Amino acid sequence: MNRKTRVAVLYGGKSGEHEVSLKSAASVLRYIDRDRFEPVPVSIDKQGRWQCHDLRRIETANTESLPIPANSPAIRLEPQGGRTAILPADSTAPAIAPVDVVFPVIHGPLCEDGAMQGLLELAGAAYVGSGVLASAVGMHKDIAKRLAALAGLPVAPYLALSRRDWRRDPTGSAKVAQGRLTLPVFVKPCNMGSSVGVHKVKSWEALGSALDDAFQYDTKVLIEQGIDAREIEVAVLDGDPPVASVASELNAGPQHEFYSYEAKYLDQDGASVDLPAKLDAEQMARVRQLAIDAFLALECSGMARVDFFLDRQSGAFFFNEINTLPGFTAISMYPKMMEASGLPYPALITRLIELAQERHAERAGLKTDYEG
Repeated sequence: MNRKTRVAVLYGGKSGEHEVSLKSAASVLRYIDRDRFEPVPVSIDKQGRWQCHDLRRIETANTESLPIPANSPAIRLEPQGGRTAILPADSTAPAIAPVDVVFPVIHGPLCEDGAMQGLLELAGAAYVGSGVLASAVGMHKDIAKRLAALAGLPVAPYLALSRRDWRRDPTGSAKVAQGRLTLPVFVKPCNMGSSVGVHKVKSWEALGSALDDAFQYDTKVLIEQGIDAREIEVAVLDGDPPVASVASELNAGPQHEFYSYEAKYLDQDGASVDLPAKLDAEQMARVRQLAIDAFLALECSGMARVDFFLDRQSGAFFFNEINTLPGFTAISMYPKMMEASGLPYPALITRLIELAQERHAERAGLKTDYEG
Protein backbone atom coordinates (compact mmCIF):
# COMPACT_ATOMS: atom_id res chain seq x y z
CA MET A 1 0.00 0.00 0.00
CA ASN A 2 1.35 3.42 -0.99
CA ARG A 3 2.23 5.86 1.76
CA LYS A 4 -0.08 8.86 1.97
CA THR A 5 1.38 12.23 1.01
CA ARG A 6 1.86 14.30 4.16
CA VAL A 7 0.57 17.84 3.59
CA ALA A 8 1.29 20.62 6.08
CA VAL A 9 -1.72 22.94 6.01
CA LEU A 10 -0.13 26.25 7.00
CA TYR A 11 -2.54 28.78 8.50
CA GLY A 12 -2.79 31.87 10.72
CA GLY A 13 -0.04 34.36 10.03
CA LYS A 14 1.14 37.59 11.57
CA SER A 15 -1.10 39.79 9.44
CA GLY A 16 -4.42 41.60 9.46
CA GLU A 17 -5.94 38.74 7.46
CA HIS A 18 -5.24 36.14 10.17
CA GLU A 19 -8.91 35.33 10.81
CA VAL A 20 -9.66 34.80 7.09
CA SER A 21 -6.83 32.25 7.03
CA LEU A 22 -8.34 30.24 9.91
CA LYS A 23 -11.51 29.77 7.86
CA SER A 24 -9.60 28.82 4.72
CA ALA A 25 -7.61 26.19 6.62
CA ALA A 26 -10.74 24.67 8.19
CA SER A 27 -12.19 24.29 4.68
CA VAL A 28 -9.06 22.64 3.30
CA LEU A 29 -8.99 20.13 6.17
CA ARG A 30 -12.67 19.38 5.68
CA TYR A 31 -12.42 18.66 1.95
CA ILE A 32 -8.90 17.30 1.36
CA ASP A 33 -8.85 13.72 0.02
CA ARG A 34 -7.97 11.65 3.10
CA ASP A 35 -7.41 8.53 0.97
CA ARG A 36 -4.42 10.20 -0.68
CA PHE A 37 -3.27 12.83 1.79
CA GLU A 38 -2.44 13.02 5.48
CA PRO A 39 -2.96 16.64 6.59
CA VAL A 40 -0.70 18.11 9.26
CA PRO A 41 -1.99 21.37 10.83
CA VAL A 42 0.83 23.93 11.19
CA SER A 43 0.01 27.42 12.44
CA ILE A 44 1.65 30.80 12.84
CA ASP A 45 0.09 32.80 15.67
CA LYS A 46 -0.25 36.59 15.81
CA GLN A 47 3.11 36.86 17.55
CA GLY A 48 4.80 34.91 14.73
CA ARG A 49 5.26 31.64 16.70
CA TRP A 50 5.15 28.44 14.63
CA GLN A 51 3.36 25.39 16.05
CA CYS A 52 2.42 21.90 14.89
CA HIS A 53 -0.93 20.55 16.11
CA ASP A 54 -2.47 17.14 16.65
CA LEU A 55 -4.99 16.65 13.83
CA ARG A 56 -7.56 14.79 15.94
CA ARG A 57 -7.49 17.48 18.59
CA ILE A 58 -7.95 20.21 15.97
CA GLU A 59 -10.85 18.43 14.30
CA THR A 60 -12.63 17.74 17.58
CA ALA A 61 -13.32 21.49 17.80
CA ASN A 62 -15.39 21.19 14.56
CA THR A 63 -15.52 24.95 14.05
CA GLU A 64 -15.67 27.16 10.95
CA SER A 65 -12.31 28.64 11.94
CA LEU A 66 -9.37 26.38 12.72
CA PRO A 67 -8.18 26.90 16.31
CA ILE A 68 -4.55 27.47 17.35
CA PRO A 69 -4.07 25.62 20.67
CA ALA A 70 -1.52 27.54 22.73
CA ASN A 71 0.11 24.46 24.25
CA SER A 72 1.01 22.68 20.98
CA PRO A 73 4.77 22.32 20.42
CA ALA A 74 6.70 25.19 18.83
CA ILE A 75 8.55 24.07 15.70
CA ARG A 76 11.14 24.95 13.06
CA LEU A 77 11.58 23.72 9.46
CA GLU A 78 14.65 22.14 7.90
CA PRO A 79 15.38 20.38 4.56
CA GLN A 80 15.77 16.61 4.88
CA GLY A 81 16.34 14.25 1.96
CA GLY A 82 14.00 15.94 -0.52
CA ARG A 83 11.30 16.46 2.11
CA THR A 84 10.80 19.09 4.78
CA ALA A 85 11.48 18.12 8.39
CA ILE A 86 9.27 19.69 11.05
CA LEU A 87 11.49 19.77 14.10
CA PRO A 88 10.48 20.71 17.65
CA ALA A 89 12.02 24.01 18.68
CA ASP A 90 12.80 22.26 21.97
CA SER A 91 15.40 19.60 21.12
CA THR A 92 14.19 17.36 23.96
CA ALA A 93 10.65 17.11 22.54
CA PRO A 94 9.53 14.08 20.46
CA ALA A 95 10.36 14.15 16.73
CA ILE A 96 7.64 14.96 14.18
CA ALA A 97 7.51 13.09 10.83
CA PRO A 98 8.62 15.09 7.75
CA VAL A 99 6.05 16.48 5.32
CA ASP A 100 5.99 16.19 1.52
CA VAL A 101 4.11 19.38 0.63
CA VAL A 102 3.23 22.65 2.36
CA PHE A 103 -0.20 24.11 1.52
CA PRO A 104 -0.14 27.77 2.65
CA VAL A 105 -3.60 29.22 3.26
CA ILE A 106 -2.30 32.46 4.71
CA HIS A 107 -2.82 35.98 3.48
CA GLY A 108 -1.35 39.47 3.72
CA PRO A 109 2.15 40.89 4.33
CA LEU A 110 4.84 38.34 5.33
CA CYS A 111 2.50 35.57 4.14
CA GLU A 112 1.92 36.04 0.42
CA ASP A 113 4.52 38.69 -0.46
CA GLY A 114 7.46 36.34 -1.00
CA ALA A 115 8.76 36.32 2.58
CA MET A 116 7.05 33.05 3.46
CA GLN A 117 7.88 31.54 0.07
CA GLY A 118 11.58 32.33 0.61
CA LEU A 119 11.53 30.56 3.96
CA LEU A 120 9.86 27.51 2.38
CA GLU A 121 12.52 27.50 -0.37
CA LEU A 122 15.25 27.47 2.28
CA ALA A 123 13.46 24.62 4.04
CA GLY A 124 13.50 22.61 0.81
CA ALA A 125 9.71 22.44 0.72
CA ALA A 126 7.38 21.66 -2.13
CA TYR A 127 4.62 24.23 -1.64
CA VAL A 128 1.36 25.29 -3.23
CA GLY A 129 1.28 28.60 -5.06
CA SER A 130 3.71 31.04 -6.60
CA GLY A 131 7.39 31.36 -5.78
CA VAL A 132 9.28 34.29 -4.28
CA LEU A 133 9.30 36.52 -7.35
CA ALA A 134 5.66 36.27 -8.39
CA SER A 135 4.48 36.47 -4.78
CA ALA A 136 6.44 39.68 -4.17
CA VAL A 137 5.42 41.22 -7.49
CA GLY A 138 1.76 40.26 -7.07
CA MET A 139 1.59 42.00 -3.69
CA HIS A 140 3.21 45.18 -5.06
CA LYS A 141 0.47 46.86 -7.11
CA ASP A 142 2.82 49.31 -8.85
CA ILE A 143 5.36 46.71 -10.03
CA ALA A 144 2.56 44.31 -11.03
CA LYS A 145 0.97 47.00 -13.20
CA ARG A 146 4.33 47.90 -14.76
CA LEU A 147 5.10 44.30 -15.71
CA ALA A 148 1.56 43.73 -16.98
CA ALA A 149 1.83 46.85 -19.15
CA LEU A 150 5.22 45.72 -20.51
CA ALA A 151 3.58 42.42 -21.49
CA GLY A 152 0.94 44.33 -23.44
CA LEU A 153 -1.95 44.14 -20.99
CA PRO A 154 -4.16 47.24 -20.80
CA VAL A 155 -3.61 49.22 -17.58
CA ALA A 156 -5.63 52.31 -16.59
CA PRO A 157 -3.67 55.54 -15.93
CA TYR A 158 -2.25 55.89 -12.42
CA LEU A 159 0.47 57.63 -10.43
CA ALA A 160 2.72 55.97 -7.82
CA LEU A 161 3.75 58.27 -4.97
CA SER A 162 6.24 57.62 -2.16
CA ARG A 163 5.60 58.87 1.37
CA ARG A 164 8.97 60.62 1.32
CA ASP A 165 8.07 62.64 -1.81
CA TRP A 166 4.61 63.45 -0.44
CA ARG A 167 6.03 64.78 2.82
CA ARG A 168 8.75 66.75 1.07
CA ASP A 169 6.47 68.43 -1.48
CA PRO A 170 2.74 67.80 -0.96
CA THR A 171 1.70 70.72 -3.19
CA GLY A 172 3.93 69.61 -6.07
CA SER A 173 2.80 65.98 -5.73
CA ALA A 174 -0.84 67.03 -5.85
CA LYS A 175 -0.16 69.13 -8.96
CA VAL A 176 1.40 66.16 -10.74
CA ALA A 177 -1.69 64.10 -9.96
CA GLN A 178 -4.00 66.85 -11.20
CA GLY A 179 -1.96 67.16 -14.40
CA ARG A 180 -2.11 63.46 -15.23
CA LEU A 181 -5.51 62.35 -13.93
CA THR A 182 -9.09 63.55 -13.85
CA LEU A 183 -11.61 63.29 -11.02
CA PRO A 184 -12.68 61.02 -9.51
CA VAL A 185 -9.49 59.17 -8.53
CA PHE A 186 -8.87 56.26 -6.18
CA VAL A 187 -6.13 56.33 -3.56
CA LYS A 188 -4.84 52.96 -2.32
CA PRO A 189 -1.80 51.61 -0.44
CA CYS A 190 0.56 49.74 -2.74
CA ASN A 191 0.94 46.53 -0.72
CA MET A 192 -2.32 46.06 1.16
CA GLY A 193 -5.29 43.83 0.44
CA SER A 194 -8.94 43.75 1.47
CA SER A 195 -9.46 47.39 0.34
CA VAL A 196 -7.76 48.67 3.51
CA GLY A 197 -6.89 52.38 3.26
CA VAL A 198 -8.68 52.82 -0.09
CA HIS A 199 -10.50 56.08 -0.79
CA LYS A 200 -12.57 57.45 -3.65
CA VAL A 201 -11.58 61.10 -4.09
CA LYS A 202 -14.12 63.38 -5.80
CA SER A 203 -12.41 66.75 -5.20
CA TRP A 204 -8.74 67.69 -5.26
CA GLU A 205 -9.17 69.31 -1.84
CA ALA A 206 -9.87 65.84 -0.42
CA LEU A 207 -6.73 64.27 -1.92
CA GLY A 208 -4.43 65.23 0.97
CA SER A 209 -6.47 63.58 3.72
CA ALA A 210 -6.93 60.43 1.60
CA LEU A 211 -3.18 60.20 1.04
CA ASP A 212 -2.43 60.82 4.71
CA ASP A 213 -4.66 57.88 5.63
CA ALA A 214 -3.29 55.56 2.93
CA PHE A 215 0.29 56.35 3.99
CA GLN A 216 -0.51 54.94 7.43
CA TYR A 217 -0.53 51.49 5.81
CA ASP A 218 2.33 51.70 3.30
CA THR A 219 5.28 53.84 2.23
CA LYS A 220 4.06 53.87 -1.38
CA VAL A 221 0.55 54.76 -2.50
CA LEU A 222 -1.19 54.62 -5.88
CA ILE A 223 -3.46 57.35 -7.21
CA GLU A 224 -5.54 55.65 -9.89
CA GLN A 225 -7.78 57.12 -12.55
CA GLY A 226 -11.40 56.54 -11.58
CA ILE A 227 -13.32 54.65 -14.25
CA ASP A 228 -17.04 53.98 -14.51
CA ALA A 229 -16.33 50.29 -14.49
CA ARG A 230 -17.59 46.83 -13.64
CA GLU A 231 -15.31 44.66 -11.45
CA ILE A 232 -14.54 41.34 -13.12
CA GLU A 233 -12.51 38.47 -11.61
CA VAL A 234 -11.01 35.34 -13.17
CA ALA A 235 -9.41 32.32 -11.47
CA VAL A 236 -6.31 30.85 -13.17
CA LEU A 237 -4.98 27.35 -12.48
CA ASP A 238 -1.46 26.44 -13.54
CA GLY A 239 -0.85 23.82 -16.20
CA ASP A 240 0.64 23.37 -19.63
CA PRO A 241 -0.95 25.67 -20.63
CA PRO A 242 -2.63 27.40 -17.64
CA VAL A 243 -6.44 27.42 -17.66
CA ALA A 244 -8.80 30.26 -16.81
CA SER A 245 -12.18 29.88 -15.15
CA VAL A 246 -15.37 31.55 -16.24
CA ALA A 247 -15.34 35.13 -14.97
CA SER A 248 -17.40 36.48 -12.08
CA GLU A 249 -18.57 40.02 -11.40
CA LEU A 250 -18.60 41.84 -8.06
CA ASN A 251 -21.38 44.35 -7.53
CA ALA A 252 -21.15 46.79 -4.64
CA GLY A 253 -24.43 47.18 -2.77
CA PRO A 254 -26.57 50.33 -3.11
CA GLN A 255 -25.06 51.87 0.05
CA HIS A 256 -21.48 51.66 -1.32
CA GLU A 257 -19.86 53.56 -4.17
CA PHE A 258 -17.20 50.88 -4.66
CA TYR A 259 -16.15 47.49 -3.29
CA SER A 260 -14.73 48.91 -0.06
CA TYR A 261 -13.58 47.21 3.15
CA GLU A 262 -17.00 47.95 4.64
CA ALA A 263 -18.78 46.42 1.63
CA LYS A 264 -16.60 43.30 1.83
CA TYR A 265 -16.61 42.58 5.55
CA LEU A 266 -18.95 44.77 7.61
CA ASP A 267 -22.18 45.03 5.61
CA GLN A 268 -23.90 41.72 4.91
CA ASP A 269 -25.67 43.39 1.98
CA GLY A 270 -22.49 45.18 0.89
CA ALA A 271 -21.95 43.24 -2.30
CA SER A 272 -23.40 40.62 -4.60
CA VAL A 273 -21.75 38.34 -7.13
CA ASP A 274 -22.75 37.25 -10.63
CA LEU A 275 -21.18 33.88 -11.49
CA PRO A 276 -20.75 33.66 -14.36
CA ALA A 277 -20.43 37.37 -15.07
CA LYS A 278 -23.00 38.81 -17.48
CA LEU A 279 -20.60 39.12 -20.42
CA ASP A 280 -21.12 38.24 -24.07
CA ALA A 281 -19.09 35.37 -25.53
CA GLU A 282 -16.44 37.66 -26.99
CA GLN A 283 -15.95 39.57 -23.73
CA MET A 284 -15.74 36.33 -21.72
CA ALA A 285 -13.11 34.89 -24.06
CA ARG A 286 -11.17 38.16 -23.98
CA VAL A 287 -10.98 38.48 -20.19
CA ARG A 288 -10.10 34.80 -19.73
CA GLN A 289 -7.17 35.18 -22.12
CA LEU A 290 -6.07 38.41 -20.41
CA ALA A 291 -6.05 36.57 -17.08
CA ILE A 292 -3.78 33.86 -18.47
CA ASP A 293 -1.55 36.55 -20.04
CA ALA A 294 -1.22 38.25 -16.63
CA PHE A 295 -0.50 34.93 -14.88
CA LEU A 296 2.34 34.20 -17.30
CA ALA A 297 3.70 37.77 -17.42
CA LEU A 298 4.08 37.84 -13.62
CA GLU A 299 5.71 34.37 -13.50
CA CYS A 300 2.94 32.88 -11.34
CA SER A 301 2.67 29.22 -10.32
CA GLY A 302 -0.13 27.10 -8.92
CA MET A 303 -3.02 29.52 -8.78
CA ALA A 304 -3.98 33.18 -8.90
CA ARG A 305 -7.10 35.31 -9.00
CA VAL A 306 -6.80 38.13 -11.54
CA ASP A 307 -8.97 41.23 -11.16
CA PHE A 308 -10.02 43.52 -14.01
CA PHE A 309 -12.05 46.66 -14.60
CA LEU A 310 -14.51 46.67 -17.52
CA ASP A 311 -15.13 50.25 -18.69
CA ARG A 312 -18.90 50.70 -19.05
CA GLN A 313 -18.42 53.40 -21.71
CA SER A 314 -15.75 51.96 -24.01
CA GLY A 315 -16.11 48.25 -23.25
CA ALA A 316 -12.35 48.00 -22.65
CA PHE A 317 -10.83 45.73 -20.00
CA PHE A 318 -8.07 47.03 -17.71
CA PHE A 319 -5.80 44.89 -15.53
CA ASN A 320 -6.28 45.90 -11.89
CA GLU A 321 -4.32 43.46 -9.70
CA ILE A 322 -3.44 39.83 -9.11
CA ASN A 323 -3.84 37.78 -5.91
CA THR A 324 -1.42 34.84 -5.71
CA LEU A 325 -2.91 33.36 -2.49
CA PRO A 326 -6.63 34.17 -2.71
CA GLY A 327 -9.13 33.33 0.01
CA PHE A 328 -9.63 29.58 -0.01
CA THR A 329 -12.78 28.63 1.86
CA ALA A 330 -15.25 26.50 -0.08
CA ILE A 331 -17.31 29.67 -0.70
CA SER A 332 -14.39 31.98 -1.58
CA MET A 333 -14.42 33.34 -5.12
CA TYR A 334 -11.39 31.44 -6.42
CA PRO A 335 -12.77 27.96 -5.60
CA LYS A 336 -16.29 29.00 -6.63
CA MET A 337 -15.08 30.15 -10.06
CA MET A 338 -13.12 26.92 -10.56
CA GLU A 339 -16.15 24.87 -9.48
CA ALA A 340 -18.35 26.77 -11.95
CA SER A 341 -15.77 25.82 -14.60
CA GLY A 342 -15.99 22.10 -13.83
CA LEU A 343 -13.40 21.54 -11.09
CA PRO A 344 -15.01 20.84 -7.67
CA TYR A 345 -13.31 22.07 -4.50
CA PRO A 346 -11.88 18.68 -3.33
CA ALA A 347 -10.43 18.01 -6.80
CA LEU A 348 -8.99 21.54 -6.87
CA ILE A 349 -7.13 20.90 -3.59
CA THR A 350 -5.70 17.67 -5.04
CA ARG A 351 -4.62 19.35 -8.27
CA LEU A 352 -2.85 22.18 -6.44
CA ILE A 353 -0.90 19.68 -4.32
CA GLU A 354 0.07 17.77 -7.47
CA LEU A 355 1.24 20.99 -9.14
CA ALA A 356 3.37 21.82 -6.09
CA GLN A 357 5.03 18.41 -6.28
CA GLU A 358 5.63 18.70 -10.04
CA ARG A 359 7.21 22.14 -9.70
CA HIS A 360 9.38 21.00 -6.80
CA ALA A 361 10.60 17.94 -8.72
CA GLU A 362 11.45 20.06 -11.75
CA ARG A 363 13.47 22.52 -9.67
CA ALA A 364 15.16 19.70 -7.74
CA GLY A 365 16.48 18.42 -11.06
CA LEU A 366 18.48 21.60 -11.70
CA LYS A 367 22.23 21.55 -11.10
CA THR A 368 23.33 23.36 -7.95
CA ASP A 369 27.07 23.12 -8.54
CA TYR A 370 29.40 24.02 -11.38
CA GLU A 371 32.61 22.20 -12.09
CA GLY A 372 33.65 24.15 -15.20
